Amino acid sequence: MGKVYYITKNVGLGLLVLAATALVTIIALSIAYNKEKAKNRGKPGHGASYSTSMPTTLTTPFIPKEPWDYYRLPSSLLPVSYNVTLWPQLEPNADGLFVFTGHSVVVFKCVKETDLIIIHSNKLNLTTIYGHHAKLSSLGRANVPTIQKSWFVVKTEYLVLQLHSRLTVGTSYALYTDFQGELADDLQGFYRSEYYEDGVKKVIATSQMQATYARKAFPCFDEPAMKAVFNVTIIHSTATVALSNSKEIGAFKKLTTFGPTERMSTYLLAFIVCDFVKIESIKNNNLLVRIWARRKAISDNQGDYALNVTGPILQFFERYYNASYPLSKSDQIALPDFNSGAMENWGLVTYRETALLYDPIFSSIANKERVATVISHELAHMWFGNLVTLKWWNDLWLNEGFASYVEYLGADYAEPSWNIKDLIILYDVHKVFAVDALASSHPLSRLEEEVNDPAQISEMFNAISYNKGAAVLRMLSDFLTEAVFAKGLSFYLNTFSFKNTVYTDLWDHLQQAVEKTPGLHIPHTVHNIMNRWTLQMGYPVVTIDTRTGRVTQKHFLLDPDSVVDRPSQFNYEWFVPIKWMKSGKEQQPYWLLQKTDFNSKMKLSGGGWVLANTNVSGYFRVNYDPDNWDRLLSLLNSNHKVTHFFTHLFKDFYPLCRAKIINTTLALRTTKYLAKERDYIPWESALRNLDYYILMFDRTEVYGALQAFLKKQIQPLFEHFKSITVNWTKVPTGHTDQYNQINAIGIACNVGVESCRELIKSWYRKWMENPNRNPIHPNLKSTVYCTAIAFGSVEEWDFAWRMFKNATLASEASRLRGAMACTKVPWLLNRYLEYTLDRTKIRKQDAISTIQYIARNVVGMPLAWNFVRARWDYIFQQYGKGSFSFTNLVNGITKRFSTELELQELKKFQEENRHVGFGSATLAMEQAIEKTTANIKWVKENKANVLNWFTEETPM
Repeated sequence: MGKVYYITKNVGLGLLVLAATALVTIIALSIAYNKEKAKNRGKPGHGASYSTSMPTTLTTPFIPKEPWDYYRLPSSLLPVSYNVTLWPQLEPNADGLFVFTGHSVVVFKCVKETDLIIIHSNKLNLTTIYGHHAKLSSLGRANVPTIQKSWFVVKTEYLVLQLHSRLTVGTSYALYTDFQGELADDLQGFYRSEYYEDGVKKVIATSQMQATYARKAFPCFDEPAMKAVFNVTIIHSTATVALSNSKEIGAFKKLTTFGPTERMSTYLLAFIVCDFVKIESIKNNNLLVRIWARRKAISDNQGDYALNVTGPILQFFERYYNASYPLSKSDQIALPDFNSGAMENWGLVTYRETALLYDPIFSSIANKERVATVISHELAHMWFGNLVTLKWWNDLWLNEGFASYVEYLGADYAEPSWNIKDLIILYDVHKVFAVDALASSHPLSRLEEEVNDPAQISEMFNAISYNKGAAVLRMLSDFLTEAVFAKGLSFYLNTFSFKNTVYTDLWDHLQQAVEKTPGLHIPHTVHNIMNRWTLQMGYPVVTIDTRTGRVTQKHFLLDPDSVVDRPSQFNYEWFVPIKWMKSGKEQQPYWLLQKTDFNSKMKLSGGGWVLANTNVSGYFRVNYDPDNWDRLLSLLNSNHKVTHFFTHLFKDFYPLCRAKIINTTLALRTTKYLAKERDYIPWESALRNLDYYILMFDRTEVYGALQAFLKKQIQPLFEHFKSITVNWTKVPTGHTDQYNQINAIGIACNVGVESCRELIKSWYRKWMENPNRNPIHPNLKSTVYCTAIAFGSVEEWDFAWRMFKNATLASEASRLRGAMACTKVPWLLNRYLEYTLDRTKIRKQDAISTIQYIARNVVGMPLAWNFVRARWDYIFQQYGKGSFSFTNLVNGITKRFSTELELQELKKFQEENRHVGFGSATLAMEQAIEKTTANIKWVKENKANVLNWFTEETPM
């Protein structure tokens, strides 16, 4: 990259002061905007006249030939800075539309000779100047080429300017645009959010730029490597407040100006206009920390926990990275409508209300944990992702996987009594293992050419990027040691501050840390080890034969008959770091560096046992010879107190069974000891694996025997919590004990423990009798609401709906929304499905997850499937092209599919809707077909054995 010229902060401040003094002119021009648009619509400009025209769409077939046919920007121009002024109208215009107007100047440098300016612009109406959609000027003495013509390319979302002559290399130019856009409620770009407070409808303007939506707010070079400095001015009502990434440096009547940002990517930009209020504190180094939310939320102290936990988390990351927080303020805001969980906009982090607000009286321990971990995740990005940014979205995994790993470290520092670091095994490792065992999985780091258009980019925001990324980086930190890992991160961040990188840059700096650490030995370079985990999909199953000491590895596939079409330069072999123990004693870590090896220390003679991948520190599964499996199971059943060693056995047993590596009954034997177990992680791990059996068999005769077995296993846990809570009047003291109480009640009620169902019904009935006094503890509300509605009638459902509509706490509304999907009454579920497409009933941000909740219900699954098939075109247009959550819709509805009829319906659905498309769910559709095919085979081969086993274990 050539030398880049920047506008200094002092110059930027000067420009903003000038903007403030020109307020009257700006407002006058903005007021006259619609008049000028009407007067000049469709007329070519003459002289200095202005007109606004709709984009001219190129209708030629999309065959990439010209520069504007490609989704990636040419490398000829590099942005330096932007001056952006926006005026969102929070009242509808004469056409009933909410709009925003604005103008922008982008200063860019020409680094390669070109006669084209290609810049992103999507769904913006641009005012024409001298007959063209922009005005070009030079910052130097070089001649400014005139514009020959300008047009829009809708498919690649470009504004293209064809010049009469070439730009001069090394010269900086300024491109001015004046535009109008719709302030739609589509949760993308600069968008509108609405809510009611004290019966009054409120409208706010907010933004979501990641991954490709900044171009919906103003014309820009909308790629992560196109970093620049942003100077933002927002015009707004004096009854509202304007927020952006930087601190306010001036506010004059209707205009707020913000200081220049640091050099950053467009996807991290944020603008908000609202009437929210804040709480704030000043942290170390004079850092301003503010929490913004609806007035009632702040007055109810729902922002206090977020404010209190932000300081310690920032302090942790400053120490962990050995780098100060890069900005002068940290704003965090809870939005009523937000598609993702949260977004790490630099200096102005946006959240769903459920991810930032915690009510000390009415929120649950799970709500509290979610707030802490999501804040930790987003603040981790302030350095890793924002200060140093990946060049392209194909390496998204490093950004999101890293934050998904260290969020546990930051939350653990803020809440050390929770022991939350152990939960990564459940929430990330277990979650992604199933997806990454498919033949249609993909590597963490994909080729750039595989990730081009917005739908492909959105598709990268998946379990592989987040959860596998976290698991693999945790493994790396473990075998390097956390101290060396953090040292390498510090080298990396300090070297590449305000720049862009590729994943190998991190490997380089971690290798430097290794080489500077005496006594640390790894068998290969960080590059050679980690490339096998990032450049090929999947993971190995390591088989240890304790009779011979033979250790082997093989690419693990849930369906061993599936065909892997994606080639691997490493032939699907890995360098595997194995922590292990023998008969309860930790052994020297061992590296499996080839397909087959022998380790004499793993050979057993006589008694004893071997357990590998202790604490699930490695991203792989483990299998043993039958003798060692028998010894481990015998130990587990005879001494359940050793389960802190054996928790991860549940992780491996059931998938190994599904992959035909071990038999079904061996896997099921692990559940027999659960009647003695009281700890959360073993129970949760077992339940997550048994969930597959429930999904496969809850529509068959197997389910009765399965329920009877689970009832026998859960009864002691239910009685345990009844005892330690003094007949449900106290709260367990331990963090994970509170979670396991939820398991005990939820499972007991579902499998027919009558005293549990009566308890639930009595609590819910008391609430119905006195809606102003809810007797149900916040920790138990989700389970109680769901169970009461499932075993209730329309009366229970309608009561929940009224409470949902009146809820002022987002987490309470979320619990009720999920619980209403638990009803077994088909017409209620069908009505609820219809509600999801009515934004006056279900917010757009919640529509997809509500359909998923209904599909989770065995009664609701076929109803949801029929609903989605009948309305696919509409749903796709609303959610499918770029929504990160759209993949979850396909996964959620098809999770239970296990019959030949369902497979044929799925294939027919895919074929019939190719003309509509599947957008960000394209891969999810392929994987749904693969998983359904595997489910059919597994059920056919195992149904009889499973039924026999459960029947024998629970004789009538």
